[in-house]
Amino acid sequence: MSDPDHDWGKVLNGHPIFSLPKTFDRPERVQDSLELSSNTLPKFTQLDPEEDGPTPSGRRQVMVLKDADLIVAAGREVRMTSLGDAKLSRSTRQTYKFEIHQISLNPSGKLLAVAGAFQVAVIVLPRAGFARLVPDMLDCKSVQVGQFYHASSAAAPIAKIEWHPWGEAGSTLLVMTTEGKLREYDISLDTEEPQQVLSFMPEKKTNSFLAADSSEREVSSFTLGKGRADWGPLTIYALTKSGDIYSICPYMPQNASIPSSYIHSLECFISAKQEFLAQGTSIAAKNLSTIYDYQHKYVTALLKQLPPGTVFPAASRSVLIHPPTTIKAPPARQGPFLLQPSPRMLDGSDGGDATDISYLSFDADDEDGERDGGETEHLGVVMVAFQDGKVDVYLDVEKVEARWENKVSNRDLPMLAVYETIDLSIVSTLNAITASAGQASPLELLQANHPVFLPDPIHADAIYVYHAFGVHALNIGPVLQSLAIALRMDDDSAGASLDTALKKSAETTVEPILTTLSVERKCSNPVVAVTIPNDVYLTYSIFILTSAMRITSFPLNLRTESPHTPPHLPPALDTSSEQFNQRSFWLTPPKGPPTYVSLLQKSPYTPPAALARTSGLPKNPQLSLPQSTKNADFMLTPDTLRYLGNTGRDLASQSTDIKLAVKATDERVMLQQEELTRMSNKCREMQMLIEQLKGPRHAMAEERFKKVQAQQKALLGRLDRMLQSLMERASPGISEHETKWFEELKRMKGEIVGSGKYDEGSLVARTRLLEREYARLTPALQELGEKEKRKKEKLAESNQTLGFSQAFEFGERSNVERLRISEVEKQITELAAKVEVALGRRPFTQ
Repeated sequence: MSDPDHDWGKVLNGHPIFSLPKTFDRPERVQDSLELSSNTLPKFTQLDPEEDGPTPSGRRQVMVLKDADLIVAAGREVRMTSLGDAKLSRSTRQTYKFEIHQISLNPSGKLLAVAGAFQVAVIVLPRAGFARLVPDMLDCKSVQVGQFYHASSAAAPIAKIEWHPWGEAGSTLLVMTTEGKLREYDISLDTEEPQQVLSFMPEKKTNSFLAADSSEREVSSFTLGKGRADWGPLTIYALTKSGDIYSICPYMPQNASIPSSYIHSLECFISAKQEFLAQGTSIAAKNLSTIYDYQHKYVTALLKQLPPGTVFPAASRSVLIHPPTTIKAPPARQGPFLLQPSPRMLDGSDGGDATDISYLSFDADDEDGERDGGETEHLGVVMVAFQDGKVDVYLDVEKVEARWENKVSNRDLPMLAVYETIDLSIVSTLNAITASAGQASPLELLQANHPVFLPDPIHADAIYVYHAFGVHALNIGPVLQSLAIALRMDDDSAGASLDTALKKSAETTVEPILTTLSVERKCSNPVVAVTIPNDVYLTYSIFILTSAMRITSFPLNLRTESPHTPPHLPPALDTSSEQFNQRSFWLTPPKGPPTYVSLLQKSPYTPPAALARTSGLPKNPQLSLPQSTKNADFMLTPDTLRYLGNTGRDLASQSTDIKLAVKATDERVMLQQEELTRMSNKCREMQMLIEQLKGPRHAMAEERFKKVQAQQKALLGRLDRMLQSLMERASPGISEHETKWFEELKRMKGEIVGSGKYDEGSLVARTRLLEREYARLTPALQELGEKEKRKKEKLAESNQTLGFSQAFEFGERSNVERLRISEVEKQITELAAKVEVALGRRPFTQ
């Protein structure tokens, strides 16, 4: 099953796990209940708590993957099979009392949450491989969740269910209802009463009148924030049908398992902000300092719960943490978010309700992030989908921070930067269908459209959105690449560079990969589930399930590196720098035309867009219709002709583009081959030239250098002779000054050397005499010094036992001897003066 050429669509097509429920034995029931058309539109838009039919209305996610096990909810059944046993056509089933709209697998993979329109239950899944040992029907342990809140006739519909990733043992289930209440259930403790309840909509006052649209108070979805060293992981975003976004921060499960490194990072983040605000004296800084004081108390309470051994820089590990109770005030609801600038409307659409929200975070890898700097490391992207196929992309440039309710109302609303608005072309597709006489416009089908996001588990910059008319793949890699290039520039024009990058408007890549709209019948089978394997034993692919239980699979391509990381090019050479000027002259390229001109361009080769499909998805969206429609007679209508004409034109255009791209690629290959031949010939010439330089030309150069040196010596000798001759011509006789100078030199030579060999008056003879006298007197003086040293030692020893009178007598004798020594020194000085010899410092002087 790990073969990259494995086609899951052929294996899973016709598998019992994708068979229709027993309530759809008759084909007319299938057509009435599972197809979205003008006739079945009321069933898709109305919810009856007493009769929850099989109509795939609202949010749908009925298929998940647990390692290699595929879990599918069909009607009131939960089916499970192993993809390793897919060819064996084995499946295990479990039946429940309500129609299942959503299923969600907890982080540990042991619990499965199932939700209908109004009810929630949790199933304990069997261990891996256990389904092979049991018959088709398997009774799994299950429990109803919050029956008082979700199973009564007055209960609000369920908007979304999701497991919190930081819940202890993966048992924290979040249930959002359309009334704006988010309830947290800890399945391991109590399944009836929520541990915490967050309210995103204030209660209506009975004696007041508020003129507001009902869609502004009806929540359609929620998502959890993300981040590394900020309040992102402790933030929850809620989306109303009107498109308003609210948030609550801080929030953590009642029994949370949080990495210790995150708590330390959050503490450093708050401390840095407090130090920065301490430098300001304005009123705004004082108000913010109060908020950060509360945040510091909150984080301090978290730090106190850390066990010993988790102090930074110890290795990070998950620690059981409970929400602090030091701050009595509940977290404040922040919002609605200001969207700057205002998102645009789609052409031909009157707008629609917001259906889903997703928060994407692009955390760099540990090693790559530290090396590259991680320009988009803390950048958050919020995506919101609408019924008319509009997807707004917001940049979370000012992340939400923790705030608590107080008496002083905070009028500062959070803000999201609107980057772009994506059109999934649903409105234009429906407008192309001609409405029959007496029928409503095809645009009315948008009321039952409910787009849902599914992030790619492997690539953070890829996200899929599925809806009632198909599936689209969104890749925001180009957006991140342009932002990363702008943020990497650290010069003075960084702000201008960022503005320039934003004005270039790098757009999100949109690829339609599946369509379920039948132009002939003017109906569609909504997509009810999309899932992507995240297992090393399964092929990286995407599974798409429609309401008619038609499974479609496409293989995907793994990317070797992140596409939003721009390549690191070497810096350009600065010719005006001092380092460049200090280079050798021989290493500087000569001016003028280059000696070799390449046939290729200076910029790297970019494959044509027609051939550059790195995702592996099809160029044209595949049409997915029920099996029953294949045997029906084909009806030719203007809409089908128009559809076939447009499809044929697109295929012809793509075929032409591919042919041109192939031709351009072949020309490029031929050009590269020719360039390779030229470079090989040039390299061969350079190699022959190098061999000549090392061989005969080197010997010739050495011989030439020797000749040059010999000729240089000859020229120097000739120059000396010429200079001498010129001097003789200029002054043939000796001048008066030269005569005096020669006489003075002769006299000085006589004084130093003497008139003869035995001249005792010369300086040389007198120096030799002084050396002999010095050599004669030195031993006697050294012996005298030794005697004096011994006398002093004996005197020092005797002075220890001598009395005062004896010491006085020795002192008198010492004075007499000192006088004698002075007379001897005087005689030596007079003798040295007679022989004109300079004496050094006298010995034994104090």
